[in-house]
Amino acid sequence: MDAGISFCRLDVTEKIISTKVSKGIQWAGVAKKVGESKEWTTALCLGQMTATAAQTKVLGKVLGLTAEEQKWLQVVPYKGSLPTAVPTDPLIYRWYEIVSDYGTTIKELIHEEFGDGIMSAIDFSMDIVRQPDPKGNRVNVVLSDKFLPYKTY
Repeated sequence: MDAGISFCRLDVTEKIISTKVSKGIQWAGVAKKVGESKEWTTALCLGQMTATAAQTKVLGKVLGLTAEEQKWLQVVPYKGSLPTAVPTDPLIYRWYEIVSDYGTTIKELIHEEFGDGIMSAIDFSMDIVRQPDPKGNRVNVVLSDKFLPYKTY
């Protein structure tokens, strides 16, 4: 970013992605330096999470971010990274398809097991790993969310 030119969080996200590509950086390596999971760190770098000052200093060193760009990573972002209601990217669309096909089943089974409530996207963790399989590698995604029951009043 040139001195004197105003920019925003999206500009910082684009710089992070550009730097990652040009330097051949892996998200897992960035996450290790930040001290958080690769899943959370990637979400942060893609503009969906809020960093601490210490985390932004690490990211500044790894990704060549200026002090002003680092400050943008500490601003609470507008959540939701999809450009359209129905995603067009094939991989993201498959997640949409999973929820479309199995969403009511997931809801029914969670309510049966836990009662009336929701899964938290705040008290949440995710782990994505490669699962070797002779028929072709599988993507193993584990989502762990806190259950929040509805209260009566």
